[in-house]
Amino acid sequence: MLIQEQMDLQEKLAVLSDAAKYDVSCTSSGVDRKGKKGMLGSAVSAGLCHSFAADGRCISLLKILLTNQCIYDCRYCINRRSNDVVRTAFTPDEVCTLTMEFYRRNYIEGLFLSSGILHSPDYTMDLIYQVLRKLRGQCRFNGYIHVKAIPGADPVLVEHVGLLADRMSVNLELPTAEGLKSLAPSKTRGRILAPMRQIQRGIKTQRTEIIPYERGRRFVPAGQSTQMIVGATPENDYQMIKVAEALYRNYDLKRVFYSAFVRVNDDSALPVLPGGPPLLREHRLYQADWLMRFYGFGAEELLSEAQPHFNVLLDPKCDWALRHMELFPVEINRADYDAVLRVPGIGVKSAKRIMAARKSAPLDFGDLKKLGVVLKRALYFITCKGRMMYPVKMDESFIARQLVGEERRKVWDIHTSDSYRQISMFDDGWLMPQPTGEDVRTAVLGQI
Repeated sequence: MLIQEQMDLQEKLAVLSDAAKYDVSCTSSGVDRKGKKGMLGSAVSAGLCHSFAADGRCISLLKILLTNQCIYDCRYCINRRSNDVVRTAFTPDEVCTLTMEFYRRNYIEGLFLSSGILHSPDYTMDLIYQVLRKLRGQCRFNGYIHVKAIPGADPVLVEHVGLLADRMSVNLELPTAEGLKSLAPSKTRGRILAPMRQIQRGIKTQRTEIIPYERGRRFVPAGQSTQMIVGATPENDYQMIKVAEALYRNYDLKRVFYSAFVRVNDDSALPVLPGGPPLLREHRLYQADWLMRFYGFGAEELLSEAQPHFNVLLDPKCDWALRHMELFPVEINRADYDAVLRVPGIGVKSAKRIMAARKSAPLDFGDLKKLGVVLKRALYFITCKGRMMYPVKMDESFIARQLVGEERRKVWDIHTSDSYRQISMFDDGWLMPQPTGEDVRTAVLGQI
């Protein structure tokens, strides 16, 4: 470990902002707060998009670590104790200076503050509290703040921080206790879930009781979130969404974030991924997570022990629909809201618009397009006034090939042509390759 004591603020920022890039569980959405007289800043629930990180993720907050020094030796982490990397730390005053100066320049709208564990969880949590206390009190900063709750820290410190932050998060890191034991032996599921439960109870208590919080602030008003690493341990997609579903149900989380595993350390315990970080898998997990949060899907509807992984070529909603063709087509003018919402190509907003619009007059396909329905996907699963948009063969394999799209159809034909039906030598002419230009020329000239 190479600790640099004599670094200026800009050099520290370069080190500690880069060290924070692997933590994806930050968002500026979830709370609205207008500016107040005598205070600086505000928070906007719709989120902010001012800049992008090098990996393509949108960054609207000053996203930094308080320190990249750490007492733990998690095998997947770039800041692990045994890594020989440059180490430094901000003081609470330096974090406040950066936040205020960046805000005044309109670079940011808020702060995302995480940290390695310096000396102990209590010591680190107290430093975070000092930062927030100065920002809210001395600097009069009224903007958005998202901080980490450190597992193992004194609950009193967690409560004090929760009264000053908008959102808090506790990273679950890996979906199972076995995964933690193998790659992060210093962390346990119990220590991680304890502050998560405390935050949940604090949020619930303020909803039911009148509590004189300091300066009238609410406890973690934007809720809490967590993060799981995808691909570092052998858990399949089904296990991951089952864990996420349990977290939403038991801990009232606002978001579960998924981070594709990046092999930043040369460690024999870490998997070698020839194709690089599993970004498509991460994307499918986010899509499934959206379906569970807003579309009423359960984890066991999307996957199962018999089918534990998401389809590579189809999004989870389309894949589910193809496996449940007995539920389709749905008559748009008569079906209830839940049935309409499960149609591929129909989102929450368009489903609500459909329910409102059809009260005035029966809807046709032209109306649906105006209401925001993606007919390229929906047309295979709906009828309007008892008719489909085009004559469509209600065959899983045929519809699947149309949904996959022209650019991926060859891959689909090669790898998954038998996913939905038994291949027949009489009706699978679509498997034949297209004739080449040379084939056409020789046929025309009679040379074949």
